[in-house]
Amino acid sequence: MRTPRQAARVVVLDPTGAVFMFRYDNEEVGVHWALPGGGMDPGETPLEAVGRELREETGWTDIELDGTLLCLWEHDFTRAGVPVRQHEHIFLAYGPRRDLTGELGAAHAADGILRGRWWSPDDLADAVEQLWPPQLPELLAAVRRDGPPAAPVDLGLVPVRLAGESP
Repeated sequence: MRTPRQAARVVVLDPTGAVFMFRYDNEEVGVHWALPGGGMDPGETPLEAVGRELREETGWTDIELDGTLLCLWEHDFTRAGVPVRQHEHIFLAYGPRRDLTGELGAAHAADGILRGRWWSPDDLADAVEQLWPPQLPELLAAVRRDGPPAAPVDLGLVPVRLAGESP
């Protein structure tokens, strides 16, 4: 039995269409890249949670979150020894390309974040390491082509590769 967990993340796109992501190495799923964000606190809305998480993980305080929801997805993994089924709201926002700001080392270590980087559309298309959600390159290609979706794309339950599985 997996414990349900609610989370919110954000796609921050720079003017060239690059997206910022964090690298994690989880014992169960291995190395993967995920968007800024994380678990929702009791009483938080997904939009409130993503604003808080973005500030905590990047130090950025000026990214405008207008509530544009790109997609929803669920995935299973083990977090701090507890099997969870995480339901994520992924928002879309725009901002300048820049480095992280502030003293984030301790917070990143506690969350298992190894490093962050900007990914160009070509980088995403050629990714060897796992991206969460795996459909991110296609979702962002659609945003570049058609603009933000009128309604969020519901990806449903998406299996993630376990450590040692080939792509």
